[in-house]
Amino acid sequence: MEKQTESLSVEELQQQNMKLTQQNAELAAKLKWYEEQFRLAQHKRFGASSEQTHPDQMELNLFNEAEVMATPAGQEAPMEKVTYERRKPSGKREEDLSKLPVETVTYELSEGEQVCECCGGSLHEMSTETRSEIAVVPPQIKVVRHVRQVYACRRCEREEIQTPVVTANMPKPVYPGSLASPSSMAYVMSQKYVDGMPLYRQEQQFARLGYTLSRQTMANWMIYGAEHWLAPLVAAMKTYLLQQDTLHADETTLQVLREPGKSAEAQSYIWLYRTGRGAAPAVIYDYQKTRGGEHPRNFLSGFNGYLHVDGYAGYHKVAGVTLVGCWAHARRKYDEALKAAPPQTKGQPESVAAEGLAYCNELFAIERDLADVTPDERYAQRQQRSLPVVEAYLKWLRQQRSRTLPKSLLGQAITYSLNQWDKLTAFLKDGRLEIDNNRSERSIKPFVIGRNYVSNIFMCRRKLSARHRLVFRIQTGT
Repeated sequence: MEKQTESLSVEELQQQNMKLTQQNAELAAKLKWYEEQFRLAQHKRFGASSEQTHPDQMELNLFNEAEVMATPAGQEAPMEKVTYERRKPSGKREEDLSKLPVETVTYELSEGEQVCECCGGSLHEMSTETRSEIAVVPPQIKVVRHVRQVYACRRCEREEIQTPVVTANMPKPVYPGSLASPSSMAYVMSQKYVDGMPLYRQEQQFARLGYTLSRQTMANWMIYGAEHWLAPLVAAMKTYLLQQDTLHADETTLQVLREPGKSAEAQSYIWLYRTGRGAAPAVIYDYQKTRGGEHPRNFLSGFNGYLHVDGYAGYHKVAGVTLVGCWAHARRKYDEALKAAPPQTKGQPESVAAEGLAYCNELFAIERDLADVTPDERYAQRQQRSLPVVEAYLKWLRQQRSRTLPKSLLGQAITYSLNQWDKLTAFLKDGRLEIDNNRSERSIKPFVIGRNYVSNIFMCRRKLSARHRLVFRIQTGT
């Protein structure tokens, strides 16, 4: 080995050294990436899921040495007066109970018991003691018989004239030929799609309430109700959505069991579209088999305005809209980079991830101050306060890009902001726009939480035809 090394020239040794140095740097970068992924996975598994930044975390310089907080020489320490104030009842319980109907149960002594044990005299009412409880009345199944009268004319009957028959008006059935009522159909739908209770559990619940209602019957109710009652409402809501100036969109995965042409492990998608700030809330969920950009393009055909989205490139296929990016996604990447940082660097304000997070926090702090102002005032304040922060952030991004490994979490955070820059800065164009897409994420969150319980939520029966596979859920509320 020594003879082989001695035979190498100086240039060859330099090349070999450069090669080994490069390999060492690549291995060190790969190791750092794996360590980041491991720490992030550990935090997601065992740590808090909150993305809030503690105010002290970015201002560690406030905790300097003790002499910073000491009283200057020649001055007396200020005296602090400590007072004690008894906490009064908040009255929140009474306020909550005031919204409920009240049933009062009074307990009295009988006439024979209203006798004094001491002298035998009569007792009189002195005061009362009250205790409040909340009672739950379980669901009750009852039969509602609709009976309508049929009328005829006695005179016409006696005189053998053609007798007119008049029938009293009666509401049409919600599902002709079935026992379904509007309340029972709505109850089954809300139990399944809102509360995530499968039909077989509802079948057991109805049995406990005293009536056997099969899951096949309930599935038929939901299919009929979706086609004949909800479809026109969804069509009207979609028309209303397309008339708005600002909308929000998002998508999430969904696993459908026994879907024709797809395995049970294959992923499908739920697309969400909802109104923005200042409009009556309306939310539509649209089921599709894939995540292709043609789905939002087709659904939003005819819409012209601002569309709040995340970083998914499929929304670029929607024509005639201005895409508005989500600063919450940009901020989240710095938050993940901080959580995955080595323990000795976490929380240090001079770290690069902390600096990027600070820029995002400053923008969100400005938005909190502008929450209750008019759109025009919000637009003016953003030009005055937010625009300088955005410009400084862009300059900082360009400086840090060449100093950061692209595949690291911090590098991904910087790359995300630069690639999404046009969409991230679009909120400055109009005071009605929002800085993030959290409105749609809040709307889709209940669905995401419940999908583990209703993985087959959109397949009521195995023989469900193709026209039933487009199932929607509508929500009218925040």
